[in-house]
Amino acid sequence: MVRELAPRREYFSKPLPAFTVAYRGDLDRLGATRVADRLRQIAEAEGDHRLVLLCFEDLADAAQWCHRRIFASWWKDATGDTVRELSPMADHYEQGTLM
Repeated sequence: MVRELAPRREYFSKPLPAFTVAYRGDLDRLGATRVADRLRQIAEAEGDHRLVLLCFEDLADAAQWCHRRIFASWWKDATGDTVRELSPMADHYEQGTLM
């Protein structure tokens, strides 16, 4: 888990544009080098270079959004590297529930 990438709780009451500005500001202060170092530590500790960022929003629904995609956009801007979006395994999938 990379707690440093979690948005602050108070951001979730903001509209998406304000959320994005606030969250990207936090990421800018954290810096791409520090994030990369933390991800590298996790990969080395787990013995696997494949890392996945997860959320619980159903991004197949255009009305929903998540901080993971905002992070991906910030990462692309900061490093030039694309964070790929994993697609569903089949043409149709059913969104699961956490509990």
